[in-house]
Amino acid sequence: MTTSSPPATGLDGAAIDGGLYTDVTNFARDTHWLNEPAALFSDLGMGLFALFLLVAWWRARRQGNTVMAAVLATPFAVVLAYVVNSGIKNVFEEPRPCRALPHDFLIEACPPVDDYAFPSNHTTVAFAFAVALLFINRWLGSIALLAAVAMGTSRVYVGAHYPHDVGVGALVGTVVTLIVVLMARRFAPPLVERLGAGPLGLLVARTAKRARSTARTGRAAARARI
Repeated sequence: MTTSSPPATGLDGAAIDGGLYTDVTNFARDTHWLNEPAALFSDLGMGLFALFLLVAWWRARRQGNTVMAAVLATPFAVVLAYVVNSGIKNVFEEPRPCRALPHDFLIEACPPVDDYAFPSNHTTVAFAFAVALLFINRWLGSIALLAAVAMGTSRVYVGAHYPHDVGVGALVGTVVTLIVVLMARRFAPPLVERLGAGPLGLLVARTAKRARSTARTGRAAARARI
């Protein structure tokens, strides 16, 4: 087990699970064939979650106001989860493991001193997307959840975070998103219905244009009878 001196300030992450972090980075050192794919996914994998949400939005256009409310709430949930997580980072100020354990193997370059480790922003955002998608489409959400687990694992593998950074990040993303999406499903469907009747209707309902056309035809018929 690798040991280190406690940091002068902030949470001492190495004392929590520094040994497990070292075990993972030692594994990364011995699996060079996996280093580049893991680093690429760790850096660019967030685009995959945005793609998942785009697919979910397209499908939700024919699944009703409650599902669409969850889709529209997802970006707000993700941003709020990120903000909450960043606030926690600034409270605990945990130094990155590359500073507490400088001799451990790294794939990702060590960030600046004021870029704190606890909790993991990448993991928070990934789980925020995944939990929201579970409310929208179980099949798509399950795939996103697996991708979120892979994202969190990759953050330890590349040397950017301790395991507890990832675990708490997943918890923050999950809790914030549950609150936001459940509230949206409860209170936002009337707003989605109003949007569907306006110029943005095709963004929230596949049949919005047809419904507006039918309504106009009905009104014209009513006037003709008068």
